[in-house]
Amino acid sequence: MKTSSSTLWLGRLILLGGLLASSGALAQSYPNRTVTIVVTSAAGALTDVLTRAVAQRLSQEWGQSIVVENRGGAGHNIAATAVKSAAADGYTLLSSETGFATSQPHLHPKGKLNYDAEADFIPVAGYAGIPIGLLVHPSVPAKSVAEFIALAKEKPGGMTYGTAGLGTAPHTASLLLESLAGVKMTAVHYRGAAPALNDLIAGHINMITMGPSVALPAVKDGKLNMLGFGSEQRVAQFPDVPTVAETIPGYEAAVSFGMFALRNTPREILIKINADVQKIIKDPEFHKRFLEKLVVQPIPGSMDAFADYLSKDSAKWAKVIKDANLKID
Repeated sequence: MKTSSSTLWLGRLILLGGLLASSGALAQSYPNRTVTIVVTSAAGALTDVLTRAVAQRLSQEWGQSIVVENRGGAGHNIAATAVKSAAADGYTLLSSETGFATSQPHLHPKGKLNYDAEADFIPVAGYAGIPIGLLVHPSVPAKSVAEFIALAKEKPGGMTYGTAGLGTAPHTASLLLESLAGVKMTAVHYRGAAPALNDLIAGHINMITMGPSVALPAVKDGKLNMLGFGSEQRVAQFPDVPTVAETIPGYEAAVSFGMFALRNTPREILIKINADVQKIIKDPEFHKRFLEKLVVQPIPGSMDAFADYLSKDSAKWAKVIKDANLKID
């Protein structure tokens, strides 16, 4: 039996229409059960605070429960491995500081990690970002970045700094500081920024480089000293705090946060998640209550813009890490 070309095209159009209708229905029905967001930090860290704020609003928007699980440690490895083993259906998401995709992959030999940030995951939506703050315990006799560097040079390895795990932003920002300043310090790794910050406040370590939002109350109370920001220019809310680059030319480090999903998650679902997250981030009430309070700024909104943002940041850190010969074996 001979089939006409017009009949074939009609069949294809019907099939395409069915697929489009199916895709639309898939996105429209998502989510119809509990969503889990796995966070790469311990409870109380900025990643966790932002994630929970967004998750609460998403739960209201979707009319579904959202479970936030903290699986900090091993430089995002524990959380990312847990999400990788889940189904690619949008019901298990990853929330992380973006170094998960932009710096950590360049620090490890190929195949060393249990996942591939680019091959296994896709950027879904950015939350916000902030330049790192260089924070020290008051017992450290340094009132400026220059004085701190001088102390570190006097006792190589004597200064201790906290990280949120191998390859996280507090780690790479401190490695960059060591490289550009020509000093050697001792890293103390934690399962997230929150426990590291707690130990800094308690005086168990000397310094940390991190997004300072959750540390601001301790700075205000005199429990910590903020010596500088990792931005190109001084932060408007803190005009009296210099940039680290004013002492160490070329130093620039920031931390940003966002949501990721497994690479094979249906794109219609990802587009919906992105749109709903960005709706929350752009909401004036949310902006005032969380972003302004935490001294963070929104980062690019659409999936493509967020991916481009991460790509540029990744290229920057790849060069920094290669030039400084920074490696984690």
